[in-house]
Amino acid sequence: MSTTQSFPIEKKSKNSSITVSQHVVEIVSDSGEGAQKAGQSFGSISAKMGNGVWTVEIIPAEIQPPARSRAGASGIRIRVGSEKVTNMGDHANLVVALNEQVLYGRIAQDAYTKGTVILLENKWASKNREEYSAALADFNTKGFKVIEIPMEAECMKYVSDAKKGKNMWVLGMLCQIYNRDVTKAEDQIKEVFKKKSEKVFEDNVNLLHGGYNWAKENLDLNFEIPPLENAGDHIVMNGNEAMAMGVMAAGIEVCAMYPITPATSISHKLAECFENAGGIIHQAEDEIAAIGFAIGSSYAGKTALTVTSGPGLALKTEFIGLAVMAEVPLVIIDVQRGGPSTGLPTKVEQGDLLAVLYGEAGDAPKIIIAPGTIEECFHFAILARKLAEKFRTPVFILSDTNLATGVSPFPRPKINAESFASPIDQSAWDKNVSPYDWDPQTGVSKRPIPGQKDGMYTLTGLAHDEHSKVAYEPETNQKSSEARSRKIAAVLQTLKPPVVNGDDSGDLLVVGWGSTKGAIEEAVATARKTGMKVSSLHLHFLSPMEPGLEDIFKKFKKVKTVELNYSDTIGDPLITKKNRRYAQLAWVLRAHTLVDVDCYSNVFGQPINPSKVLDMIKEELKIKN
Repeated sequence: MSTTQSFPIEKKSKNSSITVSQHVVEIVSDSGEGAQKAGQSFGSISAKMGNGVWTVEIIPAEIQPPARSRAGASGIRIRVGSEKVTNMGDHANLVVALNEQVLYGRIAQDAYTKGTVILLENKWASKNREEYSAALADFNTKGFKVIEIPMEAECMKYVSDAKKGKNMWVLGMLCQIYNRDVTKAEDQIKEVFKKKSEKVFEDNVNLLHGGYNWAKENLDLNFEIPPLENAGDHIVMNGNEAMAMGVMAAGIEVCAMYPITPATSISHKLAECFENAGGIIHQAEDEIAAIGFAIGSSYAGKTALTVTSGPGLALKTEFIGLAVMAEVPLVIIDVQRGGPSTGLPTKVEQGDLLAVLYGEAGDAPKIIIAPGTIEECFHFAILARKLAEKFRTPVFILSDTNLATGVSPFPRPKINAESFASPIDQSAWDKNVSPYDWDPQTGVSKRPIPGQKDGMYTLTGLAHDEHSKVAYEPETNQKSSEARSRKIAAVLQTLKPPVVNGDDSGDLLVVGWGSTKGAIEEAVATARKTGMKVSSLHLHFLSPMEPGLEDIFKKFKKVKTVELNYSDTIGDPLITKKNRRYAQLAWVLRAHTLVDVDCYSNVFGQPINPSKVLDMIKEELKIKN
């Protein structure tokens, strides 16, 4: 046992439960110890009990980093509250650590603060005595409250290999600490291990109860987090699962993909149940083949889907241009991650906006939408299919790692017939209507479907006229380009100006997109309570840009985006206001509105938290404290 100061196991006293409005909990470990599974289960149980929940997975970039390494921390953060939770929060209140070294990876990311409680596996006190003792002394100087716990020894009472069961023992311990419903926990274990044997299920239930009972007898830690009032009927899932369910609700029947982190679990979820909705998953030999298959499927009559992330997006670029030129409806989900190249495969970034806008050769306009919540991931899949078919064009959904893996409850969607794609029109085609009979006002044309009588036409990526005949005449290329661009203007006519969160005028407007929504709005709410004249605006349409932005921006003294992509910092070597590279949305907004939009961004690979946004707001408004 360590000789440095730590807190001994405390026998639980009666009536010691403390009611809190929220808590941030982390489980950190080496890779392969099941921390994510335990944390997602804890989050799901809490959501089913009526709490607001948001989870963030902590995943090292390497598949199998060295054990007990600071850079190899693997785990999960779970924020549980009595109100709706929209982001990961700030510093953790309680951490379960399966070794002391992985904590340093999180300390470097400012995840903990003075008073954070750490429940630490104590087997390393004898196995790695010097490292363990030094770490405990360091944690003590940082103000953390460390409680050493014999997790492995307790788990060995139920299974022969503690590594294969410690996560469920930890889940039981957390259920006791936070007064979670054990029956719901058992149901969650049944769901998690539904493809395993009855023996595996029983072992894990025993571990759950073991951790619960041990904590009940030995820990003086007990918190009550009341549920939301009138929570209603909710479902619990992560963003990729919500996207998959939205795909089925949209009536899409083909998903062609190639596995890539962090997008692959969309296809995993679809593979579980897509056949029940009449759909098929096609795993192609590579990213290029996947989008080619999807375009072919869409050309055959029903809009198809392809799923990817940054590196796959780069490979799909030429085929995206084909879909634009040939005006083939297509839904493309891009779950963004750190770049460029293979970059940060498991880390969050919003780095693909400019690539999606401008990545193809020539002028290739397309529709781009970005959900800001897990609930919106579901509904935007339906919206994307409708837009693709209505305007005969590719539609991008820009998600990111934070949305993809984060678990949160949202109201159960009501599905109706309007959500689904219409049956393929097989009536005879009017011979007098060309396959690209562009409406002079909207650029939209009705699409012939293979199999329609007299509806045959040649699909080409070459410049073509309204009859789909290859044509290189200057006027023809100008006319077709105008029609494709005009469709984006036609989409704009269907949109309403975005609603400002807060006052319509003030000192600062914070603009965001994607998964930064929750952190921005929480920070703005905190700032406004102290009298700061700050509001926020969250954009969901990025092409076309939502209307009225210039008028909205002009009512504020300063406009600043918050983004998870790179921007230069004025004052860094060689960087001036004239040569500074802005964050991606800021760059687009500056060009679109001619307003001097500033930006606050980073590429740390971590979701942004409310306190960082609040610090930026205070700095902009020159408020000290």
